[in-house]
Amino acid sequence: MSAAADPDQPLLIIGNRNYSSWSLRAWLFATHAGVPFDTLRLPLDTPEFRQRIGNYSPSGRVPALIHGALHVWDSLAICEYLAEAFSIANAWPGDVTARARARSFACEMHAGFPDLRRELPMNCRARDRRLVPSPAVQHDIDRIIAIWESQLGREGPWLFGEFGIVDAMFAPVGLRFLTYGVAVPTASAAWIEALVALPAMAEWLREARAESEVLAAGQAGTPASPPG
Repeated sequence: MSAAADPDQPLLIIGNRNYSSWSLRAWLFATHAGVPFDTLRLPLDTPEFRQRIGNYSPSGRVPALIHGALHVWDSLAICEYLAEAFSIANAWPGDVTARARARSFACEMHAGFPDLRRELPMNCRARDRRLVPSPAVQHDIDRIIAIWESQLGREGPWLFGEFGIVDAMFAPVGLRFLTYGVAVPTASAAWIEALVALPAMAEWLREARAESEVLAAGQAGTPASPPG
């Protein structure tokens, strides 16, 4: 799914695959669900990004989605819109209680864990970046693992039976844990293994490895693309 070609299809604007965690969430959910869409990549922290992003995103950030006259921005909003517009059955659990829990977890990920985002930025290409987490980062890690372990092992490798929005929201964290060698329990490790084995995730990682841009530490968290 490359640069826009079909005006009837949604157009998803993303940043660098290697660094843009918020772009990954929306792209991964849409791709795994089989949504037909085109992709426009605007490299972060470049004149091109600053000149063009305002045409697509009123927030000045990625990702953004254009579908006809409609503009949608923010990863969670994009996932929700696509789930409704394309009748994606497994976006959220069918059971009302499970759905409430899934939405709570997704929103907690969306709004929380600032220390982990800042100190462990996403870098898909990197491995073996060992560090001693600060107490604040360790607190974030422990909470994320507690969320995962509370759900995993019940209905397969995913948090609520089928891969859905909540899994997409946590996908960048799984990659961070691989990059920085964060030890996780068996069920959480299986979730990360299933994540990287997804064809859509494999495609994203392949494209990330092919990118030539290198951002200095902290640049992926500029106002153009907040750390996530």
